[in-house]
Amino acid sequence: MQLRVLVIATLVLGWSTHNASLVDPRVSGAAASKPDVILILMDDMGYGDLGSYGAPDVRTPNIDRLAREGVRLTDAYANGAVCTPTRAALISGRYQQRVGLEWALLPADSGKGLPVTGTSLPALLKANGYATGLIGKWHLGWKPEFSPNAHGFDEFFGFLSGAHSYYSAVGDGGGSDLYENTTPVVLTSYLTDEITRRALGFITRHAEGPFFLEIAYNAVHWPFEPPDRHFTEAERSVPRPLRQMPDDSVPATREDYVRMLERADRGVGEVLAALDRLSLARNTLVIFTNDNGGEWLSRNAPLYHRKGTLWEGGIRVPLIMRWPETLPAGKTSGQVAITMDLTASILAGTGTGAPAGYQPDGIDILPILRGEAPLRERQLFWRVNRPVRQQQAVRSGSWKLLIDGGQYLLFDLGADPGERNDLASRHPDIVFALKHIFADWEKDVAPL
Repeated sequence: MQLRVLVIATLVLGWSTHNASLVDPRVSGAAASKPDVILILMDDMGYGDLGSYGAPDVRTPNIDRLAREGVRLTDAYANGAVCTPTRAALISGRYQQRVGLEWALLPADSGKGLPVTGTSLPALLKANGYATGLIGKWHLGWKPEFSPNAHGFDEFFGFLSGAHSYYSAVGDGGGSDLYENTTPVVLTSYLTDEITRRALGFITRHAEGPFFLEIAYNAVHWPFEPPDRHFTEAERSVPRPLRQMPDDSVPATREDYVRMLERADRGVGEVLAALDRLSLARNTLVIFTNDNGGEWLSRNAPLYHRKGTLWEGGIRVPLIMRWPETLPAGKTSGQVAITMDLTASILAGTGTGAPAGYQPDGIDILPILRGEAPLRERQLFWRVNRPVRQQQAVRSGSWKLLIDGGQYLLFDLGADPGERNDLASRHPDIVFALKHIFADWEKDVAPL
């Protein structure tokens, strides 16, 4: 009963409480000197795919090192259930619905992308004296006006589409999709290794700092092509489709997936070693997270369902933050967070200001992780609006309302993170309140 009263009090405050909680990124707890920032963004990895999140069959010693030396969050979320929406929220610091990027961009969407506003995360950091780089996946538009460089990245190596071969320059449009800034390039090594190599080069070149580097691995997104694979002549002459599903005649295996993830972990280890070698580790904020829930080869335990849905398995993700100079080591936090909080936290932690009209939807979580502020209750919102799937979700405190195909499901995530015990029949008042709070949010973020 006590839990119910607490949440109802939160709901009564409603959408205005959510807006009032937004933190000006100019209010900073930054160290005396500007920190370097490395954001490592994985692709389609499961919530339970790391040793530090309970994986029994994957060796991830380097990512687990981050958890030992930093803060591991248990209740972190991606902004979207697929790639593009989350990446749009990260770069803009706002709900992706505001720019109409609610689903993964496909080759047929070649005219769409994230509009340039001058208030993107890399643009603001660049204005604050940061060297900015993106190595890996973009997936926010193919046109030059939507490119990483247009959004404030000084250096870009990677691909623009949603999926990419690990052994060639082919993206999911069927043609070459690998670039150095705007110049097409060929791939001469396993893509995960090449992303790591390019990241190490960026760190070395900008060791005098400050720098912001996003390392956007496409691991472990399909195609499930593990490293050190030897192709026959027949395999080289007949390109395989990038999309791989469990109903393929010869499906990929969990072993393939594990090898791909472990190679990315090795890359994380090389990045951490470079920071140590260059004496940068202490004042570098390293963030490790994922863009959405895991795919069909992923381990999402103890959560239910997977990528593309608003069940916890589709949106809850690992999040680890290490900054030895300011964050405690070996801490686990239950603070509820979402991708766009990383944007606000990076801006705050680097002392980066923003124009007066910029209104972030995320909050700075660094004071909470440092123990300088108490845990904050959040109201977070998601929407999937597809012909084959209509879902809406809101989390308020520990309550989550999931509207799936018109069915109203209510879960207490504090007691039931696997969403197995629907409490809608016991608490119709909470269902009613959350439904109307969600409707207010939809009006605020505008277009469908």
